Amino acid sequence: MRIALGSDHAGYDLKAHLASTLEGWGHEIVDLGTDNATDSVDYPDFGAAVGQCVVSGGADLGVCVCGSGIGIAIAANKVSGVRAATVHDVTSAHLAREHNHANVLCLGSRLTGPTVAVEALRAWLDAIPDTGRHLGRVEKITALDNLLVDQER
Repeated sequence: MRIALGSDHAGYDLKAHLASTLEGWGHEIVDLGTDNATDSVDYPDFGAAVGQCVVSGGADLGVCVCGSGIGIAIAANKVSGVRAATVHDVTSAHLAREHNHANVLCLGSRLTGPTVAVEALRAWLDAIPDTGRHLGRVEKITALDNLLVDQER
């Protein structure tokens, strides 16, 4: 699977750890930056880049990291077609993919340690999006994307 990764400076070290882990699991990585933990950068740039990569087909899924995981998720979710979820553990990661069909996983490096982050990433990747009772809810989320696009015209 091809997975896009992006982070700000606060999330750089965790992003690098997750990239290495994903490569070890046999996934192809699209690293969209940032490239270090010392130069201050803006998380919206990287959340949007990951979101655009996923919806354009440049990656199958995306992973974003900032200090809290919240800001980068908000930015990624501004890209129509993205369902980015900030998660903090295995359960929230699994449910984000299974129930909400999250195509971008967001983590907070200041809130989630590397061991839990890797466990959450594995749970998210292993979860199968539910096509039963949750599908209608996901379709409503998609309809909201379309509503916003129609309003912009």
